[in-house]
Amino acid sequence: MSVYAGVDLGATSLRAVVAGPDGEVRGRSRRETPRGPTGIDVTEAVLSVLRAACDEAGVDPSDVRAVGIASIGPLDLAAGAVVDPANLPDSIDSIPLRGPVEQLVGGEVRLHNDAVAGVIGERYYSDRTPDDMVYLTISSGIGAGITVDGHVLTGWDGNAGEVGHYVVDPRGRRTCGCGRDGHWEAYCSGDNIPGYARLLADDDPAAAESSDLALDGELTAADVFASAEAGDPFAEHVLDQVAHWNAIGVTNVVHAFAPLVIHVGGSVALHNPEQVLDPIRERVSEMVMTNVPEINRTELGDEVVVRGALASAITGGTGARG
Repeated sequence: MSVYAGVDLGATSLRAVVAGPDGEVRGRSRRETPRGPTGIDVTEAVLSVLRAACDEAGVDPSDVRAVGIASIGPLDLAAGAVVDPANLPDSIDSIPLRGPVEQLVGGEVRLHNDAVAGVIGERYYSDRTPDDMVYLTISSGIGAGITVDGHVLTGWDGNAGEVGHYVVDPRGRRTCGCGRDGHWEAYCSGDNIPGYARLLADDDPAAAESSDLALDGELTAADVFASAEAGDPFAEHVLDQVAHWNAIGVTNVVHAFAPLVIHVGGSVALHNPEQVLDPIRERVSEMVMTNVPEINRTELGDEVVVRGALASAITGGTGARG
């Protein structure tokens, strides 16, 4: 029996699914992404979740005809690996993927940036799938998968769609995990919202002093969203500034690629749609000088990327249904 598999290698979690040719999932596995000490440890974890998903599906890995891997970047497609990932410890300089997975399953392996896999998943599973669309993830990082005239944009090295590294703040007050200044991701990703809150607290100590946020202690993006929801004025100010940068980033995406629909996923957007998506919709409509696209939360939830990896395996990398 021929089956297909999808793997999602994220900065915080790692998952795999196994399905038949119809795309219906028969086996799943999930675990935390190892923090090292080396890339080989991450590779071993990828193989482990793939084996576990095969076990749940009742198939041997050798039955897998093709595997789609969706991964954090940057990618080296020629080597089939992740190189110097921005959101994992510095001790991890390379994560081999294609070769080890090919040895496990014996079938074809397709490697994609995780957001590219997201747009492949949207094309395959969603009801509304125009030829010009974007999947945008706002999570521990920010990235996009893009289709233009029905073609999935991957780039010669697999790194097209790294929109989180658009420069949105020319003053460069925040340094991104990649080491460059002023990037969208440095202000609005889940990993960076706490640091941005502290920067804004330095700008206005009096306002920060009255806040319930633990600015000098352990602070998460979830804390900022919860405090704003509870009416904390400083937390509300932080999210208003985050919305400003998000709107600039999305506007740049619209002007660059002219999508008809933008599907948004990632933990930050999925868990806080009213605080993230609503302000983007409101502000982008005032900033875009061309067509304003529909901006929707993905209906595939937190499985959009792994489902996209699976769809890539089934369709040969396009996501288009036959």
